[in-house]
Amino acid sequence: MNRLLLTHTVSRSAADELREALAEALPAVTVEHPRTEDAFRESLRDAEAVVSARFPEELLDDAPELEWVQALSAGVDSYPRDALAERDVALTTLSGVHSEPVAEQVVGYLLAFERGLLTGMHQQHRTVWERYSGGELMKKTLGIVGLGAIGTRVTELADAFEMNLLGVKRDPSTNHGVVDECFGPDGLAEVCERSDYLLLACPLTDETRGLVGREELRLLGEDGVLVNVARGEVVDQDALVSALQYHVVGGAALDVFATEPLPADSPLWDLSNVILTPHMAGSSPKYMERAATIVAANYRTLYENGGTKAHLRNLAN
Repeated sequence: MNRLLLTHTVSRSAADELREALAEALPAVTVEHPRTEDAFRESLRDAEAVVSARFPEELLDDAPELEWVQALSAGVDSYPRDALAERDVALTTLSGVHSEPVAEQVVGYLLAFERGLLTGMHQQHRTVWERYSGGELMKKTLGIVGLGAIGTRVTELADAFEMNLLGVKRDPSTNHGVVDECFGPDGLAEVCERSDYLLLACPLTDETRGLVGREELRLLGEDGVLVNVARGEVVDQDALVSALQYHVVGGAALDVFATEPLPADSPLWDLSNVILTPHMAGSSPKYMERAATIVAANYRTLYENGGTKAHLRNLAN
């Protein structure tokens, strides 16, 4: 098999970048990119491997030969995981591909709050010259919920500021020194209470949906800042709005929201203690280059090195 099929929902520019990045790693492989849904469905009929920006369940009826779907994203909560598994179609993710840009953005959020940059920007927009004091990130406490690729990279950057690092993960015994102290899910309250900054970098699951609500925000406190680069649904957004409005928490930096795009009438737009970014923390000029590395490795595993689906990187099902 020397063919990869891109879904028609992949943009032309992204397809060109991916094709160029794969050319050296997989020179004998043809990367097809139909531009319409009808053309894609026709190509799907004999496709074994699909690289996908989106893959609705109904497409499976047009794909009798399909063995592997490679998502062009780290999260696959919108993919038909059960249906794919029932048909023995492997689903792999780009988990880890966002770790560098997201981690750098997280540090930017922390510095923006600690050094008062948000205050400075508000004053600039009002042409106000008014001195204010900034803090120091050095030796502050950062709580991290989720110690995957993103959370781990954040700890590496935070070490430069000698931050005290607390972690929350499903199995704290696998911490391996990534953070100074690691807790299971039942330790979230303590982490909230002890943290100056609380970072959410966990996947959205039944267990993490609504994980941070009124009580966790109260424990984080009026000097604490919530940073969410996970999924909007990990936080009770109504509780967060209220906590920000009444200064139960000091602030929030949000790249993800319960509804995206964030509705124009959301109170979050008007709060002075919030940084909002449009779900772009993972963006990077090196995205497709990194994606191609994962795609090529998985292709070789299945079609060149005699591996099985169980050997694929970042299996999601």
